[in-house]
Amino acid sequence: MLKIKENERLALLNHSCAHLLAQAVSHLYPGAKFWVGPVIDEGFYYDMDLGDRVIKEEDLPAIEKEMKKIAKDGKRIVRHEISKKEALEMFKDDPYKIDLINQMADDTNISCYTQGDFCDLCRGPHVESVKELKHFKLLKVSGAYWKNDAHNKMLQRVYGICFDTKEELDEHLYKLEEAKKSDHRKLGKELGIFMLSEYAPGCPIFLPNGMILRNILENFWYEEHSKEGYEFVKTPIMMSRELWETSGHWDHYQNNMYTTLVDDHEFAIKPMNCPGSLVVYKAGLHSYRDLPIRMGELGLVHRNEASGALSGLFRVRSFTQDDAHIFLREDQTEAEVIRLINFIDRFYKIFHLDYTIELSTRPEKDYIGSLETWDRAEKALASACEHAGKTLKVNPGDGAFYGPKLDFHIFDNLGREWQCATIQLDMNLPERFDINYIDENGEKKRPLMLHRVIFGSIERFMGILIERYKGVFPLWLAPEQVVIIPVHHENHLAYANEVLDRLKEVGLRASVDSRNEKLGYRMREAQTKKIPYVIVLGDNEMKEHSVNLRRHGKKDTRILSLDECVKLLHEEDLNKIYVED
Repeated sequence: MLKIKENERLALLNHSCAHLLAQAVSHLYPGAKFWVGPVIDEGFYYDMDLGDRVIKEEDLPAIEKEMKKIAKDGKRIVRHEISKKEALEMFKDDPYKIDLINQMADDTNISCYTQGDFCDLCRGPHVESVKELKHFKLLKVSGAYWKNDAHNKMLQRVYGICFDTKEELDEHLYKLEEAKKSDHRKLGKELGIFMLSEYAPGCPIFLPNGMILRNILENFWYEEHSKEGYEFVKTPIMMSRELWETSGHWDHYQNNMYTTLVDDHEFAIKPMNCPGSLVVYKAGLHSYRDLPIRMGELGLVHRNEASGALSGLFRVRSFTQDDAHIFLREDQTEAEVIRLINFIDRFYKIFHLDYTIELSTRPEKDYIGSLETWDRAEKALASACEHAGKTLKVNPGDGAFYGPKLDFHIFDNLGREWQCATIQLDMNLPERFDINYIDENGEKKRPLMLHRVIFGSIERFMGILIERYKGVFPLWLAPEQVVIIPVHHENHLAYANEVLDRLKEVGLRASVDSRNEKLGYRMREAQTKKIPYVIVLGDNEMKEHSVNLRRHGKKDTRILSLDECVKLLHEEDLNKIYVED
């Protein structure tokens, strides 16, 4: 997958192109003010305040035209340093730049970059000249709160990407067009999987086909976890303020939580499941022999995400985390993490998903626990990966304040990366909730706690699968697996119903399309609905007690006896076989 930030040359181009965008906007929208324009993995963006004016998608070509005009002019990009006082004077009419400058120390030398009539605050570096910025594309426009705070003004964010050559740009744009065809929001609506409503922003509504898919995933989750020795709980969706004060969420996460009064007492809808699992653990007595305790929960959580960040099933306010919290002795850490890595590996292989693992280590400051404890924890996670036969990338300083973690980044068929599974080692909540177990000497000891998810969230994982399979699910996941089409209603319907009964006897999801429509029309509709198998029944099939079977996306058909067909489909469903189109 393309990662602009990790490619030095592409990062340089895209950061410079963000300034080119801002310069063009300043020409076309006099008085525009600019916040920040960073490089991101997908290219760049710039946040801007245009007053009452709004940039729409149809305005992007005009901005691109101005950008190309500036690039053709070929001005050099010049770096110069000024004092904080000079910077405050230079940008005195731009409150966003003034805010940035005021965050800097008084004795700081501030770097600026000038290209022609445009100057911007920036640490740099940049390309030598704007003439290097020829092959770019503006991709979309969205809203973004200033400083990502919903209490602040909504700015306009324009996204783009830049490459060294036209060929690289064209290839990337082709991949983006292919991605649009498999966009889960488009396919989710077409296939009757989910919908979104203005009455519940960020809270997807699952339709009948979506509920079939969701139930399949949840049942699979329970089955696989049962094999791994997990116990299951269900904790309340709303709990009192005292619980969230104990967990630390009230002080550190309250802006993302939904709160309410019940009998004049403050409650919060849970944004995470972990405090509930700690309440369950603390309600009982535990011996060192009981550990590890593996406690699983498919828990519905709510988080107050910014409206501009919401996106289909990928960024929502209401979602179900496939949480598990594992309480264990420190000496069990490495073995348990190895077991988890192998479990996640087996889980993802079922869905044909490749992944990489990233170890996020101790933050530089504001962490809890001793350096010795952190070192042991990080070593245990790294060693577990090694002994599980997995390589990992270290992400220094990006661990949570309460412990290091392993993040699993999966890749879809377009090479895009999604962070789903995670294993987090927590040295904080066991202390906050004062949980214990009795050791072999009869003394109280503090257990460690592992937080882990595999789907990440049911909703997001469904979105990933929709795009991964482009709506053509493996047979075992397909909401409707088989459609039976009798050629003539009068002559072949009875046999069609017999075939239907046989398929349903082995648990297959099938239906009969006996509408008074032409055969070709009904077959095309089955393809449009992306149903894995179509069975066509005519005189020969009825006479021979056979079926004419066609796989989605295949031109060839197979003539099988009814018994052979039922056995074939049942085995494919039961064994979760994936047949590529």
